[in-house]
Amino acid sequence: MRKPMDIARSGTIVAALLALGGCTVAKVGTPSAQPATAPTAPKKADRWLAVATAGDADRINRLPFAWTEGLTAARARFASSVREEGDLLRPATALPRPAPTPGSYNCRLVRLGSAERGSPAFVRFKPFFCYVEVEDDLLTIVKQTGTERPAGRLWDDDVASRLIFLGSVALGSEQQPKPYGQDDKRDMAGVMERIAPMRWRLTLPYPRSGAKLEVYELTPVANQPGQ
Repeated sequence: MRKPMDIARSGTIVAALLALGGCTVAKVGTPSAQPATAPTAPKKADRWLAVATAGDADRINRLPFAWTEGLTAARARFASSVREEGDLLRPATALPRPAPTPGSYNCRLVRLGSAERGSPAFVRFKPFFCYVEVEDDLLTIVKQTGTERPAGRLWDDDVASRLIFLGSVALGSEQQPKPYGQDDKRDMAGVMERIAPMRWRLTLPYPRSGAKLEVYELTPVANQPGQ
């Protein structure tokens, strides 16, 4: 026969075991596996953004503001001249397939927004010749005549209706412009768009001239070299 003390001790042990039974024991295991993240596909803009200076990338991003400021300034006194240019000076006229065909072009420049107080906010310059050609996997544009001769490459962009222009300008008797990015006073940056069949425009927001916007019109020469 068990003694009362033994019974009491057994009761205490049972109570302790019952109390432990309500406790949760944490298990040590391997952390749950996280789902693998698929690598993001490279964007077309990554190529030109890797080449463009920070200032020129900012200018391109601010192109809508350059359009607004340039047209507002020009229309104050040259509204009829702006209307005469039609789609060339309408911002939202870009069409698909912006790449120009390699060859010779008639080009001309329209400048919007005055560079200095007292200077006109709308200027049309005389036509000149420029040339589009293929260099490696990129198109290039070169102004062939004049004392200032821009030249640069056209880069694909994630906006399907445009190409990005990054270039520089040759002055005077220089045979070649300085490479883009070597002299920010010579660098040029803008957007190439097709605005009609066989008609393109190159827009440079906040160019080095001090204007709000420079717009180049490109139309193919009727008799191409070699035809």
